[in-house]
Amino acid sequence: MAQQRPDAKAQIAGFIFALLLIDEDRVIAEANHAAEDMLGRSAKRLVGAKLSDVIDLAESGVEQKLSDDSAQLVARGISVSINDRSLQINLTASPLPSHPGWRVLTFSDVGDDAIDGRGDGSSSLKAPAILAHEIKNPLAAIRGAGQLIARKLDEKDRGLTSMIAEEVARIAGLIDRMQELGSQTAEPLEPVNLHHSIRNAMASVKAAAEGRAELQEEFDPSLPDVLANAASLEQILINLLTNAVDACADSDEPTVTVRTRFVSGLGPNVFRLGRSVRLPVEISVIDNGPGLDPELGDQIFEPFVTSKKSGQGLGLALVKKLARDLGGRISHKRDEAAGKTSFRLHLALADKEAR
Repeated sequence: MAQQRPDAKAQIAGFIFALLLIDEDRVIAEANHAAEDMLGRSAKRLVGAKLSDVIDLAESGVEQKLSDDSAQLVARGISVSINDRSLQINLTASPLPSHPGWRVLTFSDVGDDAIDGRGDGSSSLKAPAILAHEIKNPLAAIRGAGQLIARKLDEKDRGLTSMIAEEVARIAGLIDRMQELGSQTAEPLEPVNLHHSIRNAMASVKAAAEGRAELQEEFDPSLPDVLANAASLEQILINLLTNAVDACADSDEPTVTVRTRFVSGLGPNVFRLGRSVRLPVEISVIDNGPGLDPELGDQIFEPFVTSKKSGQGLGLALVKKLARDLGGRISHKRDEAAGKTSFRLHLALADKEAR
């Protein structure tokens, strides 16, 4: 016997996008499960609340457009604040002709990349990876030619060949990082003791930092294992810690703090293969440097975008890629009042029952 056709309520409940029904006063009348996850509140708490009390749209510039309750609206990649978390989202507003003033709003986190089902941003990185592969062969030939020429020159004339070798090595290193970004293969995930991985990363960075900044721990020792890959997690942390040390090196008292905590309902979720996965474990790398250029925004995680004079713009792009491989999420926030910048990595618990 065929199953009964799902009604409208069941269909809405199954949406992977957050959906809100608001009235002419912008009071929330309905909210689906995805909205509960994104907004960090139960439907019972959302219904009856003003939209502006739940999501801060002021920075996005679309609040004015919402004042026309009869107009359709599609906004992509806008910046909003939810529970003191800065997010980039896509938003749609659909008026209901049968009920003037009422609208259906949908929200999807740009960081979820829910449409492709992978969420690793790999499509935009395939071309650089292919290009890197094609460059490697002639680069090896240049290195070999330089070595042959060096053998035929006097010692005093080998300076240029040494420079050729050094530049080839530098470009080869850059290509290796480009190939890492374009890799389609993720390391297997398993239970990982995050504090053990953090301390390994801190030890590596501390040895290279040569006292340029003080590294501090603020750990919640009660946190259980996270679902991750230890090597990938340590690579993420090494990149974030190295950047943090560089960012605050010129401060009066350069300090980098690594903080861990369980954020429960305030933590973000991601959609993977059509289901919501909670990310309640937060690792924050916090520095007291001057902060990033505000104009860069979340573009800081894109390849070849950097605020460093001599930077290549691949470190944070690799961090984003590895975070997605772990099924997690990376974000950053600047607290001007405190004079601190934090990069936050959110991960899932290893215990499936806890998720």
